[in-house]
Amino acid sequence: MSETPPNPLQYRFDGPEDAPVLILGPSLGTTWHMWDRQVPELAQQWRVFRFDLPGHGGAPAHPAGSVSDLAERLLVTLDGLGVQRFGYAGCAFGGAIGVELALRHPERVASLALIAASPRFGTADEFRQRGVIVRTNGLDPIARTSPDRWFTSGFAAAQPAITEWAVQMVRTTDPGCYIAACEALAAFDVRAEIGLVGVPTLVLAGSDDQVTGPAEARTLVAGIPDSRLAVVPGASHLVPVEQPAAVTDLLVHHFATAWQPAYDSVTGQTAVPGVPVRAMPTMPPQPLQPLQPVAVAEIAPTPVLQPPQVMGRPDPYDAGLKVRREVLGDAHVDRALSQADDFAGHFQEFVTRYAWGEVWDRPGLDRRTRSCITLTALVAGGHLEELAVHTRAALRNGLTPDEIREVLLQAAVYCGLPAANAAFKVAQQVVLEETTPTE
Repeated sequence: MSETPPNPLQYRFDGPEDAPVLILGPSLGTTWHMWDRQVPELAQQWRVFRFDLPGHGGAPAHPAGSVSDLAERLLVTLDGLGVQRFGYAGCAFGGAIGVELALRHPERVASLALIAASPRFGTADEFRQRGVIVRTNGLDPIARTSPDRWFTSGFAAAQPAITEWAVQMVRTTDPGCYIAACEALAAFDVRAEIGLVGVPTLVLAGSDDQVTGPAEARTLVAGIPDSRLAVVPGASHLVPVEQPAAVTDLLVHHFATAWQPAYDSVTGQTAVPGVPVRAMPTMPPQPLQPLQPVAVAEIAPTPVLQPPQVMGRPDPYDAGLKVRREVLGDAHVDRALSQADDFAGHFQEFVTRYAWGEVWDRPGLDRRTRSCITLTALVAGGHLEELAVHTRAALRNGLTPDEIREVLLQAAVYCGLPAANAAFKVAQQVVLEETTPTE
């Protein structure tokens, strides 16, 4: 267990103490044990460092608000251990951390492998909706459906022990930390910066991954100048678990041949003493599968255009559009903007710039409080269509259905029973739609 403040990450080492450090980053809802099948071979050449996300695998439940926050926590932990330079391989959320490290701290990263990763994971709406589900129903609905997202149907049927292990990993995660991680992925978007990744990179995807599959992998390879693509047949999202031999072989080859020299004469690499590891359940045994043929291709990078610099006070429109999307969701905002013609477009611009950029973006109140005020005002005005929109927004902003009910009860006293009666009907339907898990 790391003791480096603040909010240290739970970690463990495997391999020779004097070997170069190779970090393995986990996916959302998993623990470091997702890498169990890779460690024996990787630890022959590298000092393998694995870590758990906050609230995962019994790690301290200190929620992280962004991918960059987690990257900084990882660096603080490594600094405390004397590790300055390292290779990094991350799966899904762990891949996002790897991209963040390569963009913000390139001098620390000697080589990079991104597995089941993307410059933007799905849509912000999808992850905020997942947070609403967890806040209302707990993690059980997410846990029960995780194998469908993580594994091919054939693997899940043939490996029931591993499937149940995966369900239990999610089920035992701290809900608050899981929700915070969803918010972090909702805000993660490095599409405009991906061309600035300057370390040798392996991009690896499962051929049957419906979450971040070959299409997302090719987007990364098209953007990262020094990158190679590997598609592993017969694998879904958790490629290291489903096809361990193929992933291990690819990682060994990549890190053995594409380790970028340090930027200066000092490597920064420090030998680290062994660290006691607390006992934790490991992944059930899985028969080693024969190495599958892997499609590898190189794709040329695409140039990245840098946004122009704006002098003086920034226009609140951009900030307002960002806040508006975060609160109301991309789908709602895209629909409103697409339906605005020359006549209504000025109003949409006005709303975005002043309601969202000037007021909602002010630091004086948090978004939960602003949602409470907004719901009350909409009940008072009888604006039921907007009430539906802002009930969804309140759930995204962290209010629970019970708290929304209390806001409407308070409004009933001061706004009148007929107004509150109509509001309850609208809010009840929205809460039902937004908090019912999808199978």
